[in-house]
Amino acid sequence: MGDTIRSNGGESGDAATLALLALGWLLSDADRASRLLALTGMTADGLRKGADNPRMLAEIIRYLEGCERDLVAAAESVGTTPASLVNARIELERQS
Repeated sequence: MGDTIRSNGGESGDAATLALLALGWLLSDADRASRLLALTGMTADGLRKGADNPRMLAEIIRYLEGCERDLVAAAESVGTTPASLVNARIELERQS
């Protein structure tokens, strides 16, 4: 849990950027990545292809919301708050 990925803008990053940073945090650990793929049915290829899809990015944050510990750790790692990640998901859902 010590890995840190910081967004250049801190709180000011846009919704897609925050989601991509959160995805990077998820994928930076083999166990977290495996759990994401197993529980969501997503594939590595699907993640690559969907990286610019607001719906998929929203689902990544929704996945994190399912485990408060992960949501808090991801937010801390990317230099934002859990509430900002949730707000990013809401914005991405509006875009999809």
